[in-house]
Amino acid sequence: MKEKMNKQFAKLFNRNDGQVYYSPGRVNLIGEHIDYNGGFVFPCALSYGTYGIAAKRNDPKIKVFSNPFSKEIYTFDLDHLVKDSKNSWADYIKGSIKAILDKGYKIEYGIDLYIEGTLPVNAGLSSSSSLELLIIYIFDHLNSLNINRPEMAILGKDVENKFIGVNSGIMDQFIIANGQKDHAIMLNTETLEYQQIPLFLDTYSLLIVNTNKQRGLADSKYNERFQECQDSMAILQPKFGIKNLCSLSDEQLLLSKDMLSDTIYRRTRHVQTEQKRTILSAKALKAGHIKEFADLMTSSHMSLKNDYEVTGVELDTLVETLLHSGATGARMTGAGFGGCVVALVETDKFDEVCKQTKAIYLDKIGYEPSFYNVVPEDGVSAI
Repeated sequence: MKEKMNKQFAKLFNRNDGQVYYSPGRVNLIGEHIDYNGGFVFPCALSYGTYGIAAKRNDPKIKVFSNPFSKEIYTFDLDHLVKDSKNSWADYIKGSIKAILDKGYKIEYGIDLYIEGTLPVNAGLSSSSSLELLIIYIFDHLNSLNINRPEMAILGKDVENKFIGVNSGIMDQFIIANGQKDHAIMLNTETLEYQQIPLFLDTYSLLIVNTNKQRGLADSKYNERFQECQDSMAILQPKFGIKNLCSLSDEQLLLSKDMLSDTIYRRTRHVQTEQKRTILSAKALKAGHIKEFADLMTSSHMSLKNDYEVTGVELDTLVETLLHSGATGARMTGAGFGGCVVALVETDKFDEVCKQTKAIYLDKIGYEPSFYNVVPEDGVSAI
């Protein structure tokens, strides 16, 4: 890939002094929709992600070509970082630069930049966060800004919240900045304290399956779920003095049923129980109890389906089909409403599980899913 990036950069910009970078995607193994509720999440960085090659210019222009989104080099200035509805992919680049500048860091010169990804777009594997952290890391590296990795994650979250307009938590950016090969991170989203948990799956493999459904409603529904959790907090915080929904005790959850509408109660129940599943998952993996972890994954999906209502026929069909075909555990990952499922599969059954799942899903949904055999990778870096 590095050789390919160098060739494309030379072809586009007529220069051979570019530095190649890699920013991974991520999969959240468990702990869904609780990173904006102060909970624990359990993601790992992926061996699929976003590659970039960049070199400084001697003027304030950014010249970028993004494969496959660009038809020609796209140009903008450091002092004109505004959204462009005709080239919305570039908003993530502009927003990342703006986030750096807004924190008081100095960037005097622009860059020539070529980008190419191996992540499926709109699949719930954080292609947008991968791009954000790639840009933040490139500008940090080329300008010796000395931004530490937790701060890079915070800057990436600012891009989503303040520039793009999505009320996301910090999980995606944090794991992409801080990932470690063969590990997942147990992250406390309230304090940003984290543990690297070894992810040695022994005779199991990690499988990601893309529904290949376009997630047109994802952002609007994400913001809707965010607001529902805020509504719950507005009622429960004065009553129980809780910091966030994830800190609800079992007794408080039971008492809240009479205080909340049915919908808001079910959203709250998902958050509180998902927090418990995430903590138990880290303990299970530490102890080498893979089957217990797999069962918790499947329970998480059922909560996301029934209480949080963010799955849909494609995700539900994939999970049911994977389990029927021999997967040990499976759940949706990401915002939902399409996107991907993550599953644990015994390695010697991997090919057969994929074959059966592909055939059944095609028969029920009408088009094929895509399969990715993934391993946990390091966070964003120069390569």
